[in-house]
Amino acid sequence: MDFSITEEQKLIVETALRFVEEELYPYEEEVEKSDKVSRELGEQIKRKSLELGLYAANMPEEVGGGGLDTLSMCMLDRALGRASMALNYIVYRPSNVLQACVGDQREQYLYPACRGERVDCFAMTEPGAGSDVRGMKTFAKRDGGDFVINGVKHFISHVDWADFIILMAATGEEDSARGKRKKITTFLVDKDTPGLTVRPGYSNVSHRGYHNFILEFDDCRVPETAVLGEVDKGFDVANDWLGATRLQVASLCLGRCDRAMELSLDWAVNREQFGQKISKFQGVSFKLADMQTKLKAAELLTYEAAWKYDNGTMSDMDAAMSKLSATEALAYIADEAIQIHGGMGVMSELPLERIWRDARIERIWEGTSEIQRHIISRSLLRPLGG
Repeated sequence: MDFSITEEQKLIVETALRFVEEELYPYEEEVEKSDKVSRELGEQIKRKSLELGLYAANMPEEVGGGGLDTLSMCMLDRALGRASMALNYIVYRPSNVLQACVGDQREQYLYPACRGERVDCFAMTEPGAGSDVRGMKTFAKRDGGDFVINGVKHFISHVDWADFIILMAATGEEDSARGKRKKITTFLVDKDTPGLTVRPGYSNVSHRGYHNFILEFDDCRVPETAVLGEVDKGFDVANDWLGATRLQVASLCLGRCDRAMELSLDWAVNREQFGQKISKFQGVSFKLADMQTKLKAAELLTYEAAWKYDNGTMSDMDAAMSKLSATEALAYIADEAIQIHGGMGVMSELPLERIWRDARIERIWEGTSEIQRHIISRSLLRPLGG
């Protein structure tokens, strides 16, 4: 097996790291204190990321994106993940789902998203349907050549920067071995569509400046041309394109692990107690060893899954193991990094307390750790009849 990376991948990572250090790190404290990214700063970051070719790097070149493969994209996300989520997410990755656009949808949504002219957000989660996606109550009822949508979505990220919503809504029911289940359809809904109300979401301990919102649909009417993919086959669209999303979460977590490790190593070799550097104490050095081992394991699982995705062989278990390992490694590494730093670790003068707070949401969104374990265990047991 070849674990080397290409010269192009090295250049991508070097470019991204330089961008993070020069264009994102200087504004982290401002975002932490204000809990927002100003429009001026957001446009500045977007403009510079477009110039460097980092913006929409996940999309194919033929639709105006950067054309990076999944493994290269994971490396890019890992570099960007070192910085505050509110800042690094402005280096926009249009949802891969938009590749399902056809005809006029490409001119209206896909191409502008890749050029930096329009931004999407993804709306699936509801107050009563988180991990249980089939339990969603938001319903789109056909009315002539239109669909009329009613319901509520919450925990929807990036709405403040978005121009349109990729919405998953129920459009019917079907029989299954476990009884009735919802048929799901994916829609493209402009944010200014009548009947759609955007409300502020909940205060969040993680990712200051990166907000969640509540979307209320009250007889919101969209044309049949707003359907992305086919009616009642929204999960087909999601399954085709959303597999890489968990790899993105894992990669961003690896970036924060890297930053916490670097801070911890630097502190260990420079901080002195009892007449010697604290790196000489096994209580510290063994922590560093365990932190690095967990980081390396998460890296290998994530990069292998990405390589498999590019080769058409990634399984649900591969993606689940990637997200599970990286998010839990981040939780462990962030906590141990603070322990190594002692009192300074929880002071806002260092980014560790932010990394520690931000780590908590990663084991919940894009599928909880329990959902990932369910996917992994089912993949192991079903072939054996378990």
